[in-house]
Amino acid sequence: MAEPLTNLSCTEFAAVLAAKQSVPGGGGAAALVGALGAALCSMVGNFTTGKKTYAAVEDDVQRMLADAEEVRLRLIDLVADDATAFFPLSQAYAIPKEDPSRAETLEAATKAACKAPYEMMVEIAKSIELLEEMGEKGSKMLVSDVGCGALFARAALESASMNVFVNTKTLKDRVWAEDLESRCDALLSEYIPRAEACAQSVMTRIRG
Repeated sequence: MAEPLTNLSCTEFAAVLAAKQSVPGGGGAAALVGALGAALCSMVGNFTTGKKTYAAVEDDVQRMLADAEEVRLRLIDLVADDATAFFPLSQAYAIPKEDPSRAETLEAATKAACKAPYEMMVEIAKSIELLEEMGEKGSKMLVSDVGCGALFARAALESASMNVFVNTKTLKDRVWAEDLESRCDALLSEYIPRAEACAQSVMTRIRG
């Protein structure tokens, strides 16, 4: 049995990502980057909790830590989920074009392949909300880590969306495709500006 992607070291994951193989690809990388953004939120929270200076926001920090941990772990799971969904899709593309079952099989596999990257987007949006709040309430000594987390989240969000759109463009069921695309567009239009504003706020605090 192959080593689970999420059990690989950083060096090993990067090497597998660089290799001539289909997974992990952009979707798995997006999930991992999103998880790193959430992890940075947790890092700031862990340096904040228990400090007298931040006693007034202790309960909020504890809540954010719990929420960020859920987001991080779910995004790590989605690295594997994205890879798992690709296999049936690759098998469907391999079905001979004259096979009458090809179109239906391919359509179903393509829809299934949209699930993980869309779920990534939902989780990353949660991380952006957490990073915004952590930027306001977390330790001022680690504000740059909040900014880095926001930039990671922004990149991961847009990257995950590409992995939805590359699949929805091929679907015959345009009602299903356009509904999912609309939900993705709503996440992008709300959360990319929020992530950028969070990062810019940090940069302003650092550089004046």
